[in-house]
Amino acid sequence: MEEIPHFVVRDLGTLDYPAALAFQRRLAGERADGHAPDTLLLVEHPPVITLGRRRTSRDHVVAPGATPIVAVERGGDVTWHGPGQLVGYPIFLLRPDERDVHRVLRQLEQALIDVLSGLGLPAERQPPHTGVWCRGKKLASIGVSLTRWVTLHGFALNVDPDLDEFRRIQPCGLAPDVMGSIASLGASPPRRSDLVDAVADAVGRAFGRRPVRLGALQHS
Repeated sequence: MEEIPHFVVRDLGTLDYPAALAFQRRLAGERADGHAPDTLLLVEHPPVITLGRRRTSRDHVVAPGATPIVAVERGGDVTWHGPGQLVGYPIFLLRPDERDVHRVLRQLEQALIDVLSGLGLPAERQPPHTGVWCRGKKLASIGVSLTRWVTLHGFALNVDPDLDEFRRIQPCGLAPDVMGSIASLGASPPRRSDLVDAVADAVGRAFGRRPVRLGALQHS
């Protein structure tokens, strides 16, 4: 029987966006060169606004105030990251049959749909928009890029952020009122460790990979 490939799960806690971005890029280079395994980074950021490659991204920044703005290479428009979000960055080397960015987006959507369904929230896609929605509210934003067939960037799941922060932007070109969270829809936000486990398992199912917690890998 063919062995299921694994990926390492690393919970970085709270880390500022530029440091996490530099770590992603370094890890992606190591993965492409065969010097690192597939890795899922999970993190919470201090407040930051990020701009994707879409031409309208900067036009959709409304009132940033003192919030830093960072332009990056991911697809999509403008988004906000901050406390109360779980952000995930899968640094995966895609196999030849996986090399389709739209497939990656759909896999990440499915993973988050599964996580939210496990919390009693009937999540779904809402084409043509990328992301995950529930009861008319957008709970997860997704944007990725590929370098040497390694995925960069990923998703932001709204657990219990201050939704007023989204008024600083038009998130993904949408009205800020469209944004919701696990808490705002009446579900109890899980403990971080439980949510990390649920996300890792769901990403593993979606990508056909087996999650390995970093500690378990070190001691195997």
